[in-house]
Amino acid sequence: MTARVLVLGIGNVLWADEGFGVRCVERLAQTYAFGPDVRLLDGGTQGLYLLPFLEEVDTLLVFDAVDYGLAPGTLKIIEDDDVPAFMGAKKMSLHQTGFQDVIATAQLMGYCPEKLILIGCQPQELEDYGGGLREVVSAQITPAIEIAVEKLRGLGVNVQKGQTSSPDLADPSIQRSAYETGRPSEKEACRVGDDRFLPQDV
Repeated sequence: MTARVLVLGIGNVLWADEGFGVRCVERLAQTYAFGPDVRLLDGGTQGLYLLPFLEEVDTLLVFDAVDYGLAPGTLKIIEDDDVPAFMGAKKMSLHQTGFQDVIATAQLMGYCPEKLILIGCQPQELEDYGGGLREVVSAQITPAIEIAVEKLRGLGVNVQKGQTSSPDLADPSIQRSAYETGRPSEKEACRVGDDRFLPQDV
């Protein structure tokens, strides 16, 4: 059986809360078991390279950090025709993956999944280079996963407690526990970019 459902986490883990989507799909794989009809994918910032994955499935569920203009940590679920509009409503940062373009291209080529579900979380901080999720955003990973499980079960997907092994997830060296606990101190590593190119006091 080939996958008919793609669960996709997108974003850039290097920029604090922008990694929300990636961390959600990572946790989902650690806590739930799926059959071969579901594919879990860390989409990172691959953009249009994700198109072949969309071509294979009829349902796409996306976790992402989305600027809804709401309080940090707010979860908002968008479905079907409303998804493309929300994914491009406001560009959060220069590091954003531009997934709206992926969906638009898939629609243009005639193979966009019939069912679209976006589980988005309002970020608090995006400009902390090398930083992890802020507490208010991290606290929404479990609720976001619970929503995803409910949505998938509602579509007839068999979801059980357990684990899912997938070659499409991040290498263990950059999964959340290793990434955040191994971060250098602020004195050792600049938080806002390469300090060689930041304005200096004179």
